[in-house]
Amino acid sequence: MRREDTIVAVATGSGRAAIAVLRLSGPATRRILEVLAGSVPQPRFASLRAIYASDGAVLDRALVIFFSAPASFTGEDVAELHLHGGPAVIAAVLGRLLETRLCRLAEAGEFSRRAFINGKLDLTEAEGIADLIDAETETQRRQAMRQLEGALSLTVENWRERLVDTMALVEASLDFSDEGDVPEGLTDEAVSAASLVGKEIETVLNDGARGERLRDGFTVVIAGPPNVGKSTLINRIAGRDVAIVSPVAGTTRDMIELHCDLGGTPVVFVDTAGLRDTDDPVEREGVVRARKRAQAADLVLLLFDNKIDADTDGATGFEAVAPENIIMVRTKYDLQPDDEVIEGAVAVSAKTGTGIDILLKRIEQQLAGRSDSQTALITRERHRTALTDAARHLSRVSAAHVSTSPELLAEDIRLGMRALGRITGRVDVEDVLDRLFAGFCIGK
Repeated sequence: MRREDTIVAVATGSGRAAIAVLRLSGPATRRILEVLAGSVPQPRFASLRAIYASDGAVLDRALVIFFSAPASFTGEDVAELHLHGGPAVIAAVLGRLLETRLCRLAEAGEFSRRAFINGKLDLTEAEGIADLIDAETETQRRQAMRQLEGALSLTVENWRERLVDTMALVEASLDFSDEGDVPEGLTDEAVSAASLVGKEIETVLNDGARGERLRDGFTVVIAGPPNVGKSTLINRIAGRDVAIVSPVAGTTRDMIELHCDLGGTPVVFVDTAGLRDTDDPVEREGVVRARKRAQAADLVLLLFDNKIDADTDGATGFEAVAPENIIMVRTKYDLQPDDEVIEGAVAVSAKTGTGIDILLKRIEQQLAGRSDSQTALITRERHRTALTDAARHLSRVSAAHVSTSPELLAEDIRLGMRALGRITGRVDVEDVLDRLFAGFCIGK
């Protein structure tokens, strides 16, 4: 990627549509508009223009919008061409743009990358854009919007700013303790302030990974013995045949996933192999994987019919799963509806649909408390790793005592700041110097 290049890309989806948008960004944007549209429109006003081919023929009549640097998404001169959305129109105008040799095709994410480089976005806000584009449910959309609006970056920046102040105290204590306007006890004050930031970070880390789970989808594993109705249930939930249903035990060998929007919450249902002892090595591997997937799941639907009790092989082996994460499901309820249902279990018939809505509502309710998009700050493993590193360094500061070297304190605080800076993409030690001299007027 060369930042001095002007880039172009189709900003709308592929195929036939009413409108297609081509975006330009870079230093040659004005010249390109002069060549294709005759002149540069007034910034931020939509102007109807003819788009000309090299021989003067009109390729299309389009709305042209120009955004002058730095007041644009990328911080550069940006233009949008709102064309008619036919594939031939898009190809002709895009071909004409490249024919000028004033621009090149943008690489994936290059517009957002330029926005980050030019200070229009930080890394978490850029990730929010990506998550917003990928959002499939309402809660995912809300979480992505919070990231785009700076929910995490503002919090991280607050921590970083406080550590900058703390670092300034330690540096002043180290290098300028003989100055008259530098008070005593700065190291103790720094330790106290840094420890408080570390505790706040640890509180955010202890969130049960809500943000990551909401972004990727909650996993609900359908488990139970062979022929209990697991595949039939997932087919009923999907409204189509996603799994093979057969009276032959052991038909399902591998796991089948179904992605759903359940009341605005993203859920991944997983159909697994029937749990039983078997001599078939392939089926046995499927059983092992099913148990492992169930142990890592957010919820387990443990299926049984009227012929199975809690002591059989299909209902055991879930000791590692918290009881509140298991929903007992009595299947084939249409065959013997008069049988007593175990307390707390949901009776369903995947064949007739009886009880399916009740089961889905129960799942939705149990996941509701874990999918609060208004409180989750961490949405990616990258965020969690950086915050964990910051908390680790600040915990060493918190454990410091009087005999601890101020140099070591300063280094741990600096590393904590650096870890936080990795989240937003801002790692700037000059801030420490600015705060230090402004606060103590040293060397005047």
